[in-house]
Amino acid sequence: MPALPTTRDELIAFLAVEGAPGLLDGADLSGADLSRLDLRDLTFRQCQLRETSFYGAQLARTRWQRCRGAQADFEAAELVDAQFDACDFNNASWRRARLASASFGECKLTGASFEEVSHLGLTFAHCRLAGADLRRMSFRKARLVGLDLQDAELSGCDFGQAVFEECSLRDAHLKDARCDGADLRGADIAGLRLASARLFKGAIISTRQAAELMLEFGLVVA
Repeated sequence: MPALPTTRDELIAFLAVEGAPGLLDGADLSGADLSRLDLRDLTFRQCQLRETSFYGAQLARTRWQRCRGAQADFEAAELVDAQFDACDFNNASWRRARLASASFGECKLTGASFEEVSHLGLTFAHCRLAGADLRRMSFRKARLVGLDLQDAELSGCDFGQAVFEECSLRDAHLKDARCDGADLRGADIAGLRLASARLFKGAIISTRQAAELMLEFGLVVA
């Protein structure tokens, strides 16, 4: 078995070996330029991918397990049916990527950018998305569990009829977001400003949340 690759050329040679496994286990490809490579169906396990470029790469049906890739670049990549589990991709970019039917579970995605992605069927569960850019994404009728969306950019998002469980929307940016029929009883909505309250018209909140909002708006409930 050849040594684990650390560069683009080494990865190409590694995958070209007859009988090569569809698994990269423990490889350090930090900073490597893997743009436009065809890596479909490959599994990345415990790989170091800091600042690695996957720009325009073919990554459909890939599996990512406990990888670390701060500031990795997935712009314009094909990631249909990709699965990310327990990964750390803080400040990574998925701008214009195709993420249809992709899933992120128990991932750290603080500051990540999902601007202009193709996201039909994309799911997040138990993920940290604080400060992430998710603008104009649709979560309509979705069940959102364990998402930390504190200070996230959620402008133009559609949360209509979504159900929030153990989530945080604290200080999130919600300009022009839709929340009609959303069940927010399982969400932390602290930091909501009076000017943004209209966005929650038709949403469901608890009496406790209502009382907390009144206090934030400077009203005294007697």
